[in-house]
Amino acid sequence: MEFKDLEIFQVVAEKGTITAAAKELRYVQSNITSRIQKLEAELKTPLFNRHNRGMILTPEGKRLLIYSEKILSLTNEMRKVVQNDKEPSGKLELGSVETVIKLPIILSRYNKKYKQVDISLLTGVTEGLQFKVLNHQLDGAFISGGTTHPDLAVHDVLEEELVLLSSKPFQSIEDIKDEPILCFRKGCGYRARLESWLEDEQFKPTKMMEFGTLETILGSVAAGLGVTFVPKSAVSHLLDQELVYSYHLPPKYSQIKTVFVRRADSYLTPTIAKFIKVINEFKEETEEHFQKSTQL
Repeated sequence: MEFKDLEIFQVVAEKGTITAAAKELRYVQSNITSRIQKLEAELKTPLFNRHNRGMILTPEGKRLLIYSEKILSLTNEMRKVVQNDKEPSGKLELGSVETVIKLPIILSRYNKKYKQVDISLLTGVTEGLQFKVLNHQLDGAFISGGTTHPDLAVHDVLEEELVLLSSKPFQSIEDIKDEPILCFRKGCGYRARLESWLEDEQFKPTKMMEFGTLETILGSVAAGLGVTFVPKSAVSHLLDQELVYSYHLPPKYSQIKTVFVRRADSYLTPTIAKFIKVINEFKEETEEHFQKSTQL
């Protein structure tokens, strides 16, 4: 069994067809087919159920997928361990919630310092990103609200205020009781905070509408579709133009941390160690700037 066979197996499992896997890997379809057949012959069991529209994993295939992800993750980590410890290089796979407005600053600083590193960024909700880090699918991720998971190392990035947002001024929850709540899907840290507040207020919204991007949510709020709960820093430009209006909730619900998480048991490669250093430098600068501004 070769590592490449496992890589091909993973891509076929993800894409669901030989055609899509061949396109992704830039292989001819016959090569993909023969590699899968070879793997099934070695393991003496079918890994996929074939049907007219593609392929789905058998129970044995699902079990192999779990182990193949671990094996390939460890292989990738092994390669990183033996790289030059003075100059980070290779691929850095990151995840982030959409509302980390300062993230471009962190990425830009890192990219300028370490040009041999290729950064990829996946956006999602906190729960999903945490799952991907735990399952070796991401090197690390920026999530909201922090975490107490024992297998994750946590690095503070910044603390923000969440505000309730509407297209018109309002003074209390009664003013928006008939408005739909616009939010990200379940697993979002901001949504969890808002739902906690609504529950404590014994208020049941008329409708919860899920969206995939922050841009769509903000555009919909500005258009009068409903209200949302997001970091104030993400909407300051809209507030300044009076395109939307904010309502402040008690700190128990509105104060939230953004943290960077990684697997605690993973080897701290130079690539990720230097990235954490850039995060810490950014955090120190932000705190220093805040202290100076409060003294004026």
